[in-house]
Amino acid sequence: MRRVTGDSNIIISALSRGGKPQELLDLARHGGIELAVSDAILDEVGRILSDKFEWSTERVNNVRAEIATFTKHAAPIETLDVVKDDASDNRIVECAVAAGSDVIVSGDKHLLALGSFRGIEVMTVSDFLQRGPGRER
Repeated sequence: MRRVTGDSNIIISALSRGGKPQELLDLARHGGIELAVSDAILDEVGRILSDKFEWSTERVNNVRAEIATFTKHAAPIETLDVVKDDASDNRIVECAVAAGSDVIVSGDKHLLALGSFRGIEVMTVSDFLQRGPGRER
């Protein structure tokens, strides 16, 4: 099974717009992939849903609890500084390293520019779904 870390924007897009990001969450929900999240990712998701989308605290807490039911919680122990143009993106890479992910799925140009890090491929959700979640690189 592929181990995947999705960046916070992928999760936010899935929750607010659906589409391909929702397909990624559904794969995790149904056991097709192992989706890793960290507290930093969930905190950013909650902050943006609250601030930008005006979700209530209760709604944010409910979605965090739901996400916890079908994701793997990763607790990064290593602080990385590999995404120079947007330091907050390093939290995604740290989660992927801690979780032993095969892939980081993102739409973020700074993360995508990495291409890969320590053998963890970085790609868009469309590319990931097109390649087939069960197929290795």
